Amino acid sequence: MKLENRFVKWAKKEYSKKQRIIALIPQGVLFVILIPFILIMLPSLDVYLGLPEFISEPFNFIIAPFFFLPGSLFSAWSVLVQFRIGKGTPAPMMPTKKLIVRGPYAYCRNPMSLGSIIFYLGFGFLTGSISSIGFTVLFMSLLLAYIKFI
Repeated sequence: MKLENRFVKWAKKEYSKKQRIIALIPQGVLFVILIPFILIMLPSLDVYLGLPEFISEPFNFIIAPFFFLPGSLFSAWSVLVQFRIGKGTPAPMMPTKKLIVRGPYAYCRNPMSLGSIIFYLGFGFLTGSISSIGFTVLFMSLLLAYIKFI
């Protein structure tokens, strides 16, 4: 069975609230724990490559929350709206069953990606790491290309 046929089959299936919650767990681990961990570790690459910090203390601690807070709230809000109103998840295997035009989707076509970009940029500012910012831009470019593809 082709991959696209599997996605169509998964998309047509009805999932219970419990199944949708369980599907959110690995996504949460990836996007809320693993990627931020990588972004926090990337300053070691800057040191290895001899790259300078682009922002230093205390400015990094002042600027970072202005990215963390709105980014995480916008992402979480979009997941909640997908779950409650759309009856789905961000995962392509369990997409929303209804078109969502309220909440964050009234302001942005893909608020979860926008929120994630802002949230991850906060780690770059927190660490002052050029590599963290570069990784965020690369990762988000790939994510947006993937979203466009599916």
